[in-house]
Amino acid sequence: MTRRETILKLIVEHFIKTAQPVGSQTLLDEYKLDCSSATIRNEMNALEKEGYLEKTHTSSGRVPSSDGYRYYVEHLRDDRVDNRVKYALASVLEKRTQSVEEVIEQSCKILSSMTNLASVVLGPKVSEEKLVSVQVIPLSATTATAVFVTDQGYVENKTFVLEQGTSTEEVQKTVTLLNDRLKGTPIVDLVNKMEAMRPAVTDYVVGQDVVYQALMEAFLRFAGERLNLYGKDKLFEQPEFAEDAKKLRKVLGLLDDPKALREALADTGESQPVELHIPGEGDDLAIVSAKVNVPGGQTTSISLVGPTRMDYDSAVSMLRYVAETLGEYFNNLEGGNGEWPTTSNETKGNDKKKPS
Repeated sequence: MTRRETILKLIVEHFIKTAQPVGSQTLLDEYKLDCSSATIRNEMNALEKEGYLEKTHTSSGRVPSSDGYRYYVEHLRDDRVDNRVKYALASVLEKRTQSVEEVIEQSCKILSSMTNLASVVLGPKVSEEKLVSVQVIPLSATTATAVFVTDQGYVENKTFVLEQGTSTEEVQKTVTLLNDRLKGTPIVDLVNKMEAMRPAVTDYVVGQDVVYQALMEAFLRFAGERLNLYGKDKLFEQPEFAEDAKKLRKVLGLLDDPKALREALADTGESQPVELHIPGEGDDLAIVSAKVNVPGGQTTSISLVGPTRMDYDSAVSMLRYVAETLGEYFNNLEGGNGEWPTTSNETKGNDKKKPS
């Protein structure tokens, strides 16, 4: 590591801990660097010109820029995984009866709890899926559950109340008709196709409006973007957001908008196991994300969300470990292996321009 890289690393880590701009004298006093204050200032000026540091208006100190954080994440951070994460994740994966969704949910809760950041799961795009089947399962004389399955293995269900006197045979008749006409339909087109065929369904199956309406509501939800958020309350504890209601509202608005979040997490063209996204300058928001291959050929994105001053060493290391372990776990399950998955070491990128 060059002297300039060392100074950048120390500035990022000191700012993460203190939330205060870092000056040359602070670096000299805190870290006992083997050079003069003037030399440190020269290196900091060079880092600023290269776009890795920014000068604040309130002091002569510097803070990391977006590029500075990215360079730190990809080249300078340590890669140590807290053993608590390993033990907690092992406990989750030992319960073999859990569904894929339950495993991912518990893993995200672990990440959120141990990083003090919000975690987000963004499922596959509905534009890439088609309906495979609709099934209705009677639960009692008056209730039933509709189950929908896509060609990507995604499952959605809707429980509804049947009108008095509705028979199981009549419900099944409606379901058979829907399967015949909707199988293979892209998920994004389901609602419009249901509306277009509504007169035919009404004529064909009298008294099935409750069933039809329940299925329509389920399709509306089914066609929506899939997003699950855990640990949102962690954001309220971050000083950047707790002291700035406008920033907090903007962050929460992004997390509640799957389309906007997908855009924020758009591929950067890099091949890092964990990628850093900073959606907008001045928003004080950073997202680290990793993809997990799950059964059925699907890919799910797991992210940690917090201020740009988040502890990247901890967040990136934990997220990488969880993503790799889950990927290998699901791969072993599909292959019928059943063996405990091992994780591979991350290969850090080296294609970024180094601070000269």
